[in-house]
Amino acid sequence: MPKRGKKYKNAVSDMDRLKMFDLSEALENVLKVKFANFDESVEVAVRLGVDPRHADQMVRSSVILPNGTGKTARVLVFAKGEKEKEALTAGADFAGSDELIEKIKGGWLEFDRTVATPDMMGEVGKIGRILGPRNLMPNAKLGTVTFDVERVVNEIKKGKVDFRVDKAGVVHAAIGKCSFGVDKLADNILTFVDRLVQLKPSTSKGVYLRSISISSTMGPGFKVDPLQVRTLIKTT
Repeated sequence: MPKRGKKYKNAVSDMDRLKMFDLSEALENVLKVKFANFDESVEVAVRLGVDPRHADQMVRSSVILPNGTGKTARVLVFAKGEKEKEALTAGADFAGSDELIEKIKGGWLEFDRTVATPDMMGEVGKIGRILGPRNLMPNAKLGTVTFDVERVVNEIKKGKVDFRVDKAGVVHAAIGKCSFGVDKLADNILTFVDRLVQLKPSTSKGVYLRSISISSTMGPGFKVDPLQVRTLIKTT
């Protein structure tokens, strides 16, 4: 069992850990019990009825949150010539080719997301062992290997979130900051879960949305009723 601090214990002292809340009520509780002295992220964990050991049940994609994440990602684009210029004009923090690859080989990793034009992937593959374990490798399935550099950079800056199901069948994502308030956080969660529903594998049997939990970075988790979330998605 993880050792919990006094503030965490105080936050959960009056909680019913087995209760399942409506989305708005759960978010109100998250904001009510937060105790950190910084603007904590709000995170969602969705357990899906899939078996990630099977390739046809691997849920992986991205989604643009309507209210962003509250964090501006530092974007690096691997590109040459006009596409390098396009990336910088679109708002990329870094853009280039061989010089950036050499810099990364030397240990530099001051960026959060990467994009690459297809003609650069041969060279980028040489640093796959560095980028891959940090989830920084451009990926065609996520739309980050493309010649449409301007669009992708804009999407990332607006709050595009990449996600993938883990070995336990759970998808995790940060969907905003506590300072967003209940309404904006709810909009982001509904958009995120709607995207998961759209990605349901045809081979997934039984209940797909098994459970949903939300929490702040330092705070306790609150269970959300998946059926109520599905109903909200259908009515929005």
